[in-house]
Amino acid sequence: MSDANLQYPERAYQGPLDLSEVRDLRPVHDFGSIRVPNRPDLSIRLEVDEATGTVIAVAVDIAQSTVQLQVFASARGEGLWAEVRSALAASITEQGGRVTTQFGAFGEELFAELSLSSQNGTNTSARHLKFIGIDGPRWFLRVMISGAALIDPVAAGAVEDVIRGVVVNRGEGAMPPRELLPLVMPPGAAATGRL
Repeated sequence: MSDANLQYPERAYQGPLDLSEVRDLRPVHDFGSIRVPNRPDLSIRLEVDEATGTVIAVAVDIAQSTVQLQVFASARGEGLWAEVRSALAASITEQGGRVTTQFGAFGEELFAELSLSSQNGTNTSARHLKFIGIDGPRWFLRVMISGAALIDPVAAGAVEDVIRGVVVNRGEGAMPPRELLPLVMPPGAAATGRL
């Protein structure tokens, strides 16, 4: 099997898929390296680096949840999720957050609780996030989930369906591992960044 992500060996059959693995064409929103299912229950935003104007992530709103998608280059047969998960956990802990890991639908998943502070430095609330990493052939998909899907099984199922429906177009060009694969704003979204 060409996948580096042995913790989720069903990826090539259950999704997310590599473009070379797609057998039936379904309507999608095409953002270059990431294709998201075209469904009426989705609202999609593009996250842009204000300094460079570069699209850095696709954010999907569904079932009172947000799913942030980013895809990075990786070497063939080399999984990045274990290393990224460890670095994320260390960074969150250093910022005073709490981290736990659980085994979920896509393998080992990272749950984070971050304390949010007011301008005077007092803790006001907590933000809960779930991180999923999926290693594909020469790519790594990082998923960050917030909202109802963290506690509601129905919302979690809707989010899982969206993730499984993602198609990654890695392209043939050589790229260094961990480099963000290019995302493009489709026609019609340029003015608002929304679909």
